Amino acid sequence: MRIYLHIGPDGASSDRMQRVLDAKRDQLARTGTLYARSPGARNHTRLFMAVTDPGNVDSLRFNRGFIAPEKQARLRRDVGEKLAAEIDRAAPETLILSAHQLGSALVSRAELERLRALLLPLSDDIRVVAHLDDPARLLVRRYAAQLAEGRAHDLSLELGCLDAPGYWDAALATRPVPDPAAGQFGEVQGACFWLDYARLEREWAAVFGAEAVQLHSLDLPQLYEARATDALAAAFDIKVNFGKAEPETPPPAPSAAWQSRCRRFNDVVLRLLARGEVILPRQLWRKFLTEIKVPGAPIAPGSLSAVSQRFAEDIAALCARHDGLDPHAMAPDPAEAPWEEADPTRGFRATQYLMAFRWRINQATKEELANKAADLARLGAGTTPAAADPEPEAAPVLSAGARAVLPPDARENFIKLQSSPFAPHNRLGRVNEEELAAAYAPRRERALPPGRSGNVIVGCMKNEAPYILEWVAYHRAVGFDTFLIYTNGCEDGTTEILDRLQELGVLQHRNNDNWSGNSPQQHALDSALREEVIVKADWIAHIDVDEFINIRCGNGTLEDFFDRVPEATNVAMTWRLFGHNGVTELSDALVIEQFDTCAPKFCPKPHTVWGFKTMFRNIGAYAKISCHRPNKLADGQADRVRWVNGSGRDMTDEAIKNGWRNSKKSIGYDLIQLNHYALRSAESFLIKRQRGRALHVDRNIGLNYWIRMDWSVHRDITIKRNLPRVRAEYDRLRADPVLAAWHEKGLAWHRAKADELHGMPEFEELYRQAVALELTETERVAYALALDMEN
Repeated sequence: MRIYLHIGPDGASSDRMQRVLDAKRDQLARTGTLYARSPGARNHTRLFMAVTDPGNVDSLRFNRGFIAPEKQARLRRDVGEKLAAEIDRAAPETLILSAHQLGSALVSRAELERLRALLLPLSDDIRVVAHLDDPARLLVRRYAAQLAEGRAHDLSLELGCLDAPGYWDAALATRPVPDPAAGQFGEVQGACFWLDYARLEREWAAVFGAEAVQLHSLDLPQLYEARATDALAAAFDIKVNFGKAEPETPPPAPSAAWQSRCRRFNDVVLRLLARGEVILPRQLWRKFLTEIKVPGAPIAPGSLSAVSQRFAEDIAALCARHDGLDPHAMAPDPAEAPWEEADPTRGFRATQYLMAFRWRINQATKEELANKAADLARLGAGTTPAAADPEPEAAPVLSAGARAVLPPDARENFIKLQSSPFAPHNRLGRVNEEELAAAYAPRRERALPPGRSGNVIVGCMKNEAPYILEWVAYHRAVGFDTFLIYTNGCEDGTTEILDRLQELGVLQHRNNDNWSGNSPQQHALDSALREEVIVKADWIAHIDVDEFINIRCGNGTLEDFFDRVPEATNVAMTWRLFGHNGVTELSDALVIEQFDTCAPKFCPKPHTVWGFKTMFRNIGAYAKISCHRPNKLADGQADRVRWVNGSGRDMTDEAIKNGWRNSKKSIGYDLIQLNHYALRSAESFLIKRQRGRALHVDRNIGLNYWIRMDWSVHRDITIKRNLPRVRAEYDRLRADPVLAAWHEKGLAWHRAKADELHGMPEFEELYRQAVALELTETERVAYALALDMEN
């Protein structure tokens, strides 16, 4: 999913865009575009308020009750949760967020970082869109909006910053320390720092990336006409026609004389408020400003030509870099006589009007104090005042199952995850799982060149009899030519099944009972390097019998995948962890058919979720095969190696020498992923718990392992497209009576073992705890991080 983050910075034009987007929500939804509701009905005010610095209190946070840092933190969590839920419901390809305050009132790099952290759990594909005009024209419009909010300084504030070495910093220095009771807010009283468009671009690019920032010109006549949708389609890459907009008449520009009156009136009001004797509600203040309105000519942008000239060179450079910026549209108005504040007319004296309004101000003060007293009384009585929080926020709520089992550390982790860039979600990539359910066609057989073993899987097994035939049939169906399988300590018929498959020419089986070193698996992999089947392989993958290579492109074969990554030598196939899906009893049904619920695609923590196994071209670049990847890069081979992720994107720098898991930078599942059925059924988990691990033989597999591996929230059915051709190959293998008999014996052994373990208190208690543990994805991450997840 791609996010378009529209940051204004012009309020009036942004408001028109937002109203068009709001009116076209249904049409946009049909194009796969979501214009979100949860952060605000049109302007996404809650998103802006959620990310400002705690000390940078603006008029919105003050008026809506989010001054306290803890309230703002809850707002941030609430915005993230509700936005994620809205996206889950809509499953869009594109998300549009728009708040002009993001561009005009976020003043620090920390605020931009906080905004990015809030959005990253949704998608890391973020485009920052700003609509710009000649800076003098935008300053005239913004000045009028600031006056309506209480600005007391005239335009000499901006003009005085033009000669400073850095306009941006000089303008920010004019902002007062926020003092809400005295009506002092930085975004209202300070100079418009963001008129320095080059600096605006640099600040946002520093956080979101240079390629992410997209600047567009404002075509105001077009914006208010029916073809406003054309401008929006261009800005947000909406490829489908979503209709015409209802035309509107642009709001008239206020007269320069009225603006002079407003500024002078604001000045005397602020001096009154500074004395701390009265309370003036914002709505009443605005009403006073409308009552002193007079007609006349507006401020001419040409009178502020000094502003245009100050940034002319920067704007020319920006137009050259951004296709959306039209130099003609950015051209300033013809220069006029330098700006001077207009005569307020009719002998206007602000103090006289203030005295005339004083009785109403005193009445409003009494009402506000009475309301506060009533609120305090209700609080003393143990009730919550209805107006204490205009937008009440719910703290993150644990599910009933989580409340019963999560320890304190996990609960704390759960709260932290709400606003963390590590919070899990399933919005990664562009694949619609439900649309990919159509069955693949049978794979065409291929003839290997003489002396070559083709595409080879090397693996290790112990007591896996019920699962071998499906796993072999599946991987033959997607394009693997043969297998090299090592076993040790088998009791369930695994050895006999593999021996028979070797007799049939399907694979090669090696006994690994005499392993030495740290693990039977590493001993086997070291031995495999000397085997002819590996030496003469084209591609090699080391995977286990609970892992299935799910090819999600073309006809789902290795050939289809290799065609899309012709330069690749190493493929990091990221795990998609599949949970038990509510299946408790061991059965003979196909694994890929029984289990289709899994971990979210975006899940950086715990560390195992994004583990990968490597499929690599056999070019001799590495001297060792390890559990997750080849290791020991040979001298002089670095230039020959190219690692790609599951979406085919280059990740060589990240993986060439070490590492076995993906990062937020390198994660991808679009072309290939490794479906990891670490648990299968709950009874299968018991048997796995009893026999231990192939790699870490000295480690337990207990409830911690279940917590880490039982992901059953999201659904991925893409592998089921292979079912017809897998069944055909599976049935062909089972037609051999020897294989069929040993398969049945293996299944019986596992069923008997499950019954035996149910009869042992330790295992029955583990089984009971496991199947009763129902957690959301965020709760599971929180719990996993609180445990020693290596056990």
